[in-house]
Amino acid sequence: MILPKIRDPRFITVRRGGTLQDDDHRLLAMWAADCAEHVLHHFERARPNDDRPRRAIDRGRAWARGEIPWAEARTAAGHANGAARDLSGAARHAAYAAGQAAAVGHVAAHELGAAAYAIRAARAAVPGDEGAAAGRLECQWQRAQLPNEIRELVLDDQRLRNALCWFAFDC
Repeated sequence: MILPKIRDPRFITVRRGGTLQDDDHRLLAMWAADCAEHVLHHFERARPNDDRPRRAIDRGRAWARGEIPWAEARTAAGHANGAARDLSGAARHAAYAAGQAAAVGHVAAHELGAAAYAIRAARAAVPGDEGAAAGRLECQWQRAQLPNEIRELVLDDQRLRNALCWFAFDC
């Protein structure tokens, strides 16, 4: 489980009693989709005819643009997770990253799950000791993609939840 037991009010929208503004929520979803898409090729190489993870990423972005309700994106997240179930390694982690990205509209804190699973995919795709270096490069790439408006929020979330996320953010 990569969600904290006590929800951080910074990842709960204002209308639900938190402090997260809608614009920032949508930026989190777009960033999570970017993280997942960056490693999606690992899944697509293993299952070229299965579009569930790609569709989940697309549905996450569609939610962020205001084109669909969050429930539709969340449903796509479940399908991406289903695509991962009988896989292992980089392909599995890439599909889970897509599922996490699609779920951000429902629970904003899933943004970190998309990033962490993408880092795990990058690590798993490279044999031996080189996996750690590949994970650090993926983490650095993700941080370079962060919009300024949510940068400090995400970096602090990484610091706080790094242990829950397999120390993926040690980069």
